[in-house]
Amino acid sequence: MATDVATLPELTRPVPLTLPNGRLNPAAVGWARQPLVDTSGIGAGRGRNKRWEYWNVATPTHILALTVSSIDYAAVHEVWVLERATGRTWGRATTSIPSRGAELPPSLGDGPARARAKGLAIDIDEVAAGTRLRARIDGASFDVVAALPEGHERLAVVVPWSSTRFQYTVKDVARPATGTVTLDGETVALPAGESWAVLDHGRGRWPYDVRWNWGAGSGVSDGRVVGIQVGGRWTEGTGSTENSVLVDGHLHKIHDELDWRYDLDRWSSPWRVTGGGLDATLTPFHDKVTRTNLGVVASATDQCFGHWSGTFRTADGEVIAFDGILGWAEEVHNRW
Repeated sequence: MATDVATLPELTRPVPLTLPNGRLNPAAVGWARQPLVDTSGIGAGRGRNKRWEYWNVATPTHILALTVSSIDYAAVHEVWVLERATGRTWGRATTSIPSRGAELPPSLGDGPARARAKGLAIDIDEVAAGTRLRARIDGASFDVVAALPEGHERLAVVVPWSSTRFQYTVKDVARPATGTVTLDGETVALPAGESWAVLDHGRGRWPYDVRWNWGAGSGVSDGRVVGIQVGGRWTEGTGSTENSVLVDGHLHKIHDELDWRYDLDRWSSPWRVTGGGLDATLTPFHDKVTRTNLGVVASATDQCFGHWSGTFRTADGEVIAFDGILGWAEEVHNRW
């Protein structure tokens, strides 16, 4: 279902992702500045449905992450914490077959997300200030609120492989975060004004074998709040992209596919992402390596955390320079 990038509309009103017969609604194919797409048609039991909430909170002292997901035949959850000063990590990932222990809202914002598994508990709740993220594993827990500033825009994109294989993603970057993290019984506050949350919300029906790149970053540079959202590989040939730069809460959509250059054998060397007015370099300091092989289901991820620097030229010709934007870039290969 290849689509010309230039014809993809900006969605400005609510629309269902699926038709009554479960196929992709052509009227949903496009992008939006807010999560306008109703994904209640993506439930459990069709065999290819993928539903997840991934949150990452990046700070000068810690990196916090949680995942609540159901991929129809399995529930996959994870909590992970990096203490940057020492390099120590705390983490637990669980896979339940068949899927159990996962609660996910029909559409973003329509209810809580929760995960329960042995040694792991996750709660995601919409609150007055934004979204509250709570996670607990042995030796580590955190309680964080990702604020939702007034007027803050969020990239929402429908990626159409075909009428039966498609994905709706919301990539929400540069959410100011406050809260605490507790490690081995010691509780510390996240650095105020320097802690940022990023959401990857997904609902769709995926091909079995897929590879992707994803990068994100949030921070303040030269007095402006900058959020970077870049992706690649998985959207090629669909006419859709998940690329944008957020500046002071306003989203600048990048419609081009981007050029990614990196070497996983030398993961700490710079990652370069260019195109569509963006010239960005990530300099990594930590590689979170995840390998899972359950036979038919397998996953390989290298998520490299670091700092983004570079420039972005807006459609109006303004050049925005940024430096020291904390985030990550990753390569993922899933058979699922």
